[in-house]
Amino acid sequence: MDIIKVFANNLKKYRKATGLSQEKFAEKCGLHRTYISAIECYRRSISLENIQRIANGLEIEPYKLFLES
Repeated sequence: MDIIKVFANNLKKYRKATGLSQEKFAEKCGLHRTYISAIECYRRSISLENIQRIANGLEIEPYKLFLES
């Protein structure tokens, strides 16, 4: 399991399910659009604080971002 890919794929799946663009989602989380893009493209690791911000923005529990589908 590649945890970065699992997280990125889940982020993208949940974000698209909300109907938000990367830009709108990043604003909701207080992050930059390029940061969200880099995560979704497997180019960034992510801090625990930002994992929580993303989960809050998606209105899900953080652990769901780590579950393999």
